[in-house]
Amino acid sequence: QVQLVESGGGLVQAGGSLRLSCEASGRTFSRYALGWFRQAPGKEREFVAAISSSGGSTYYADSVKGRFTISRDNAKSTWYLQMTSLKAEDTAVYYCAARAPPFTAWRTGSSNDYDYWGQGTQVTVSS
Repeated sequence: QVQLVESGGGLVQAGGSLRLSCEASGRTFSRYALGWFRQAPGKEREFVAAISSSGGSTYYADSVKGRFTISRDNAKSTWYLQMTSLKAEDTAVYYCAARAPPFTAWRTGSSNDYDYWGQGTQVTVSS
């Protein structure tokens, strides 16, 4: 079974940057679409970013567009969320996620459309 291990969370000052990483097991990593979600206390889990299996398409929530960047390194079976210009509103537990093919019905922003999940990492932005 595919296992996802994420890291990189922590405490950062508003306006600062963090990079989250997620490493996956499995030799078919390059075939997976990948994503990031987050959940703040008292709120539902929300979509943050996603990247296609080819790496040719990326998708972002409006709240992070222009500030966050998702990327993947297939050689390392790892993907990243580079977060810049962090705001207090970005404080949440962040989860990486992966989806196996097929992608014909894949909804990038739907947590129900991902097959595997990381354990979560806390990001706290102080103001």
